[in-house]
This record gives sequence, C-alpha cells and structure tokens, in this order.
Amino acid sequence: MLDLMDRLERFYGPLPQPPEDPFALYVWEVLGIHTTPSRRDAAMSALRRIPALTPDSMGLAARAKLEKAIALAGPYREERLRALTAGVAVFRRHRDLTDRLRGQMAGATEALELLPHLTTVSGQWLLLFGGRQPMLPDDPNLLRVVARLGTDTESATQELGEVLTTLQRAALYFAHHGRATCVEADPMCHICALRADCPFPRGDA
Repeated sequence: MLDLMDRLERFYGPLPQPPEDPFALYVWEVLGIHTTPSRRDAAMSALRRIPALTPDSMGLAARAKLEKAIALAGPYREERLRALTAGVAVFRRHRDLTDRLRGQMAGATEALELLPHLTTVSGQWLLLFGGRQPMLPDDPNLLRVVARLGTDTESATQELGEVLTTLQRAALYFAHHGRATCVEADPMCHICALRADCPFPRGDA
C-alpha cells in the first residue's frame, strides 16, 4: 500500500494539504462543496489576506470583504456565507471544540455534530486532518480506488498501521486519483500509475 502511494505521488507530484486547524478546515470544506479545488483555494487565499481564517477574525470582518472572497469559490455564495457565519458562532461559543475534535473518537464525533452544513464525508475529512483522527473518509473517489484495488477502507487502514500522517497522505492521493484518473465512468487505466497492481482493467474486479 505504501508503494502505491509513492507511485501516485511521483505521478501527480505534491498535492495541496488541507489546513490542520479545525476552523480553517471547516472553512476549507464549506468553500469546497460544489466547486473546483482551484476556486476553493482562491477563496481561501482571499480570506487569509483579509485576514479571516479564525472564528474571531471572521466574526469581525466586514461582510462586503467576506462576500467578495467567498464569491471566488463559485456559486452558492449566500449558502456558503450562512454556513461560515454559523460555523463562527459554534467555534466562538464552544472554545474547547478543537480539543474535543482531537480527543477520543466518540467525543470527537459528538463535537462534529455541532458544526452545521457539513456533509458526512466533509465531516470525516475534518476529523482526519483537523481532529487528527486516524481514519480514512468514505469519500466516493477514495472508496472507488480502494475497491478497484480489491480492498476496502477498513482493511487499508489496518494495512497502513493506523498511522495518522500515513492515512492523511493515503486519503489525499487516493481521493485525488479517483477524481483525476480512476473516474467512475471510462477510467483512464492506460495511464494509471497503479495499473500493474490493479485487477480492475483486467476485468477481475
């Protein structure tokens, strides 16, 4: 499994890392829904320049500046603004939220329920990077890649040793591979960096 990640990293090069701070990662997830990574990153950069990537700084930022930055993420500007405003309120009301997200999984999952407007998968990405929970999210792109390799996320997690940094790297590269090459319809198996170890193109899986 580690060899597969090495091949994907050589194939795609370094991938952008999600923020480690839970609030910044919440913002990253909200901006990333229904848009492209490049648009999400443009909006994140604009918020960073305001600056507005902490609950307090975003809460104090002028609405016009926030709207202009959020608009860079594409459509659903008002929905994103409402989600971010609600997130600011939660993080400011629960000052221990970061500690709870990084505590025991049961408490982290309970704390995650306080955050509005996240999909189940977005919440799992937040737990993996912001909460530092050793897991692989049920991202459909990631699930498709591991399934075509003949395994599942539980088995892959065990094989990777439940090491946080390794699982973070695996999640990033497998999910990206699922979006870029190992797509649902007409996957580009002829250029796939994992073809030699993947049963899918031979019709065995």
